[in-house]
Amino acid sequence: MFAPDGQGRTRLIRLMQRQPLRVLQPHVARDDLRQAVLINTGGGVVGGDRLRVRVSVATGGRALVTSQAAEKVYRSKGAAACLSTALSVGAGAWLEWLPQETILFDRSRLDRKLAIDVAPGGRGLFGETLVFGRTASRETLGDVHLRDHWRVRLDGRLIWADGFGLGEDVTDRLADPFGLAGARAMATALHVAADAPSRLPLARAILAEGGDPGCRAAATSMPGVLLVRWLGADAAAVRRSFGAFWSGFRSVVERLPAEMPTVWRI
Repeated sequence: MFAPDGQGRTRLIRLMQRQPLRVLQPHVARDDLRQAVLINTGGGVVGGDRLRVRVSVATGGRALVTSQAAEKVYRSKGAAACLSTALSVGAGAWLEWLPQETILFDRSRLDRKLAIDVAPGGRGLFGETLVFGRTASRETLGDVHLRDHWRVRLDGRLIWADGFGLGEDVTDRLADPFGLAGARAMATALHVAADAPSRLPLARAILAEGGDPGCRAAATSMPGVLLVRWLGADAAAVRRSFGAFWSGFRSVVERLPAEMPTVWRI
C-alpha cells in the first residue's frame, strides 16, 4: 500500500510478499513517482501457478508499479497458470500500472484477471502487453489457451469490461485479416478518470507524432475511460510505440517526466 508521508512524497507503507514474487524500490528523481518493481524469482509461470498482486494507493498518493522483465508463460500439459491483479486508487490519487510484456510460449495456458477500482477524484494509467510466441526464435503459436479479463470500476460503478481469448485455431485467428491480421504483439493502455474522454485529442496527437511503421494504433473513449490499443507484427515496434505514448501522455496529464522507468530502458 502506498500513502502520502505528509512531506510531499508518497511512500510504500505496507508490504506483504511471498515467493516467488518480490518487490524492489529503486531510487527515482524527486519530480517522478515513487516506484515499485515486481520480480518473479521463478523466472516465469507454468501450468498450475497461481500468482496474486494487490496494489492500493491511499488518498492523495502517487505511485508507479512495473516489473523487472517480461513475464514468460511456459508450455503446460494440463492446468492453466492463473494471474490475478487488483488495483485500488484512492480519492485524489494517481497510479500507473506498467508491467513489461507477457510472452506466451506455444502450448502455454494462461488465465489472467485485472480488476481496477478508482475512487471519485482518483485517476490512473494502466497498461498490459501480450507477445504471441518467442519472436527471436520465430516461434509460431499453434496450441495455446488464453483468457484475459479486465474489469474497471469508477466510484463503485462498473464502467468498462473487456475479455480477450485464444483457444482453438490459434494460428488462423492470429493470421485472419478480420482478427489480429498477423500481429505478433498487442498492447493496451487505459486511462481512467472522470475527465478521461477529454484526453482523446491528446492521445490521438501523441499516436500520430510517435507512431511506428511496425505497428498500428488507435484510441477511443467512453465515460470515465480512454482506451488505446496497438497491434503489430514486430513486437519491438509495439513496445516502442507503446512507450512513446505512455511517456508523452503522463508528461502532459500528470506533469511527470516524459520517460519510461529505468527497467524498461535497460
